[in-house]
Amino acid sequence: MLTNRELRRYSRQIMIPEIGMDGQLKLKNANILVIGAGGLGCPVLQYLAAAGVGKISIIDFDLVDETNLARQTLYGSNDLGKLKSIIAKNRLENINPLCEYTILNRRVDNSGNLGFFRNYDVIVDATDNSETRYTINDACVFYRKPMVHGSIYKYEGIISVFNYNNGPSYRDFNSSTPSDTFKNPAPSAVGFFGVLPGITGMYMANGVIKIITGAGEVLSGKIFLINIFNNTFNTFSFEDENVNQEVMESMETLIPV
Repeated sequence: MLTNRELRRYSRQIMIPEIGMDGQLKLKNANILVIGAGGLGCPVLQYLAAAGVGKISIIDFDLVDETNLARQTLYGSNDLGKLKSIIAKNRLENINPLCEYTILNRRVDNSGNLGFFRNYDVIVDATDNSETRYTINDACVFYRKPMVHGSIYKYEGIISVFNYNNGPSYRDFNSSTPSDTFKNPAPSAVGFFGVLPGITGMYMANGVIKIITGAGEVLSGKIFLINIFNNTFNTFSFEDENVNQEVMESMETLIPV
């Protein structure tokens, strides 16, 4: 049940028929993993906490750097050199103390230690490199978890939801083979508008909330492309290449069921 304090805090959301009491309870009972607490992760974490997601786990090993401060809004000048995960948790507890926050000291790689993915309802990919995205995607396919994805490039942001109800995966959108090198430039290498990760991250949080509550259309099999330079918004579909079975078979050699 929602407490009186929760009813007051979330009253504007509860007013929306598509959310209501049932949707708010779903948010309270949800358990979300956010991988990355940088430019994308900061707005995702803030808005999920504000919305009343009951349990939020954070994975990030980076320290706060001065170059982060123009866009990573959970951190300030006094946080330089400190672990992002710890600072983020402290800030979120101030934003909404009614939620439970956990820091996971784990690396997201293909070493086979991703069994903890099974504990979450939704996995949020707020990382900034392709290799990690493939690893996250494959674990999500294996454990049948939806993966909310966001990425940025200069003044463009991409948002999508992969593996939703066994729908298309990240590999359907951006295929890869073991012999490929990951050539996608990191945002830090090419630059970007400082507000772009904030806008993109808010849409990612919106995607998580829609999955949890069942309200609205989920971006499964679709890419939502934002261009803040030209003020354009486009949605396009991509085909399911039926690679999930292949991913499942390859992951079985790494991860016990």
